[in-house]
Amino acid sequence: MLARRAGAGPVVYLDARGWLCPPAAWEAGIAPERLIVVRCSDPVHWARVAATLLEGIPGLYAEVPRGVKDAQLRKLAALARSRRVPVVLRPVRGELPSGLAHLRLEAREVRWDGTDAGHGRLQQRRLIFEASGKAMRGMAQTIEVEDHGADAVRLVPRLAVTPARRVVG
Repeated sequence: MLARRAGAGPVVYLDARGWLCPPAAWEAGIAPERLIVVRCSDPVHWARVAATLLEGIPGLYAEVPRGVKDAQLRKLAALARSRRVPVVLRPVRGELPSGLAHLRLEAREVRWDGTDAGHGRLQQRRLIFEASGKAMRGMAQTIEVEDHGADAVRLVPRLAVTPARRVVG
């Protein structure tokens, strides 16, 4: 989600679990010299770290550790809007407070074709998401994404999705 912003400067992944796989980010189009990983799992310091990062970066993907207060998330969202920095928030557990997300993507289903019993060759992977939130103007839409491993992930034809200009949440 932040690959396009990486051209304007480094993007930051605020890692709360230590699960980031840098090669996956590089494959998504973020150059190694443009990816900064900051680890912070402490809910007391997390909001301060995230707010400090927003002061000088073009994009932030942040895992939200359990225990971060709703008021801190709302302040962070307001700061992101005022700085015009896209922020993708992914709660480790639970959900974001209502009204915070501009666009909410919720994974509904993943289908794998070509693999069976843990082996075989992946022919196709189909992901089904539900998009909702302010960006959808009160309507929920189901989006299917397919990937067969040779190309970048692409939307299934016949579904029109307007690219997000700014994402908070």
